[in-house]
Amino acid sequence: MSTGTSPQTSRLHYAWIVAGVTFLTLLVAAGARATPGVLMLPFGNEFQWSRAKVSSIVGINIFLYGLIGPFAAALYQRFGLRRAMTAAMALLSVGYGLSTLATQYWQFVVLWGGVVGAGSGMAATVLGAAVANKWFTARRGLVMGVLTASTATGQLVFLPWLASAVSAGGWRAAPWIVAAATAAAMPVIWIFMRDEPRDVGVRPYGEDVAGLGEAGATKSGVSDPGYKTMNPAKRALEVLFEAVRVRDFWLLAGTFFVCGASTNGLIGTHLISAAFDCNIPEVRAAGLLAMMGLFDLVGTTASGWLSDRFNCRYLLFGYYGLRGLSLMFLPQALLGPAAGLGVFAVFYGLDWIATVPPTVRLTGEVFGREKASIVFGWIAAAHQVGAACATYTAGALRTEFGSYGPAFIGAGVLCVIAAVGVLPIAKRQISVVPAS
Repeated sequence: MSTGTSPQTSRLHYAWIVAGVTFLTLLVAAGARATPGVLMLPFGNEFQWSRAKVSSIVGINIFLYGLIGPFAAALYQRFGLRRAMTAAMALLSVGYGLSTLATQYWQFVVLWGGVVGAGSGMAATVLGAAVANKWFTARRGLVMGVLTASTATGQLVFLPWLASAVSAGGWRAAPWIVAAATAAAMPVIWIFMRDEPRDVGVRPYGEDVAGLGEAGATKSGVSDPGYKTMNPAKRALEVLFEAVRVRDFWLLAGTFFVCGASTNGLIGTHLISAAFDCNIPEVRAAGLLAMMGLFDLVGTTASGWLSDRFNCRYLLFGYYGLRGLSLMFLPQALLGPAAGLGVFAVFYGLDWIATVPPTVRLTGEVFGREKASIVFGWIAAAHQVGAACATYTAGALRTEFGSYGPAFIGAGVLCVIAAVGVLPIAKRQISVVPAS
């Protein structure tokens, strides 16, 4: 579809409009993913389910969210970004809307675990990677940082609102809010989103126009037309079979497993419950998560800027190491003065998902832009497997020992191990290109 826009007549490159629509989509999806953390206590109280049982539903959701990622990247190539993003919002809206009528465990497994998990997976970090790779040559790291930071912005926007709604009207108020927000995003996506730069007659932002033919277009991130007739599942699996032969794939996937275990699987799901155990009200705890989201917005955007300029291995070493220290400090912060918890929120918030932009860049360096989105989808799947494991394990540890302390300390140790694990990644291939 062409709008008649051209690089010569438009003052704003259409890539920035696409990035804006993607940011909105990821923001709303992030609000949807953050919802279970607000619902865990009132939901469990109504149905008299243990933390472990409720955590199992959320764990299934997170696992499917990650598993869908690489196939979603192939779906973007097969059906286009606009259709896939619209379908993702529809799944989230339907899944959360119908969950307000559910009363049985299996119904929540199907709706929250299956339908919402699939919708979340189609509107996850891999979407930001696909847009950054397809639409941007210059400023790709910065754009990836901003799109990744949409998760933090989603928390900042939705969590206090959802917590207040749940306190005033019960847990079903939150799914209705999310269902309405995701439904409202659908027409915006359909009207303004475009699949590829050539749909509006432009090249990727920062692409040198001179001397580029069809080969150059493919290299710059425009999908090879052959992929549009390929089975997305086959395409995703073919790329996986190639990637698993590369050592760096396992290092990237392994460290990102730890990233998921130490972020949305643990803190995103259980921090409000852990705070409640320490006599901190739910609304205040949700505000704490929102505060962390604010600092994560700064930290992740800065991480994208830094990944355009510095060696990403050293950035990741610092991110994982500092995150590990902050998680080891958290049990004391929960029991100590309020100032300690504020220090944790700032420190951890700056580092929450700052790992994404350098991981995406390293993936592109190792596997090339053509396959980077799908390979990153598989790496992101490892992230969500880690998150799913941490979600259930933390709930089980809390049920068994009456405390989240072992879960927080264990996650901190894993982060320190991951900090060492990132150092060999792409050590010989890396050549940092200054931002243009």
